[in-house]
Amino acid sequence: MSEAVPGERVEDKSLGELVALASSSVSDLIRAEMDLAKLELKADAKKAAVSSVMFTVAAVMIGLIVLQLSFAFAYGLIAMGIWRWAAFGIVAAACFVLAVILILIGVLRIRKIEKAQRTRKTLKDDFNALRRRGGSDDPELTA
Repeated sequence: MSEAVPGERVEDKSLGELVALASSSVSDLIRAEMDLAKLELKADAKKAAVSSVMFTVAAVMIGLIVLQLSFAFAYGLIAMGIWRWAAFGIVAAACFVLAVILILIGVLRIRKIEKAQRTRKTLKDDFNALRRRGGSDDPELTA
């Protein structure tokens, strides 16, 4: 395969050499793009890992804060004259109701996920187009 040399004229090359040079250049370009994509994905994965650790630490801290606020609420109810067991029962019931509401919201949001239906349809259409020759009904490829 001939390489492009600086100062060499393209007009002096044969058609086969030009095609080989173009093919080599395209291969090198694709390889370079793949390497760049790998580097970018690696950097993004590292950022995502650090971010997920930060979110986890924040979630644990929020959990501790909710626990402390629950105790404060329960002791506030006790200070108002409610029996100790009833105060903690009220706080537990309030937490339970909040959890159920959050679960219902989560379930409703999950049901709205479209499951990439458009992508699946276009991939299926592309595969069917590849299986058929042009517009004929004779299969070109069999699965």
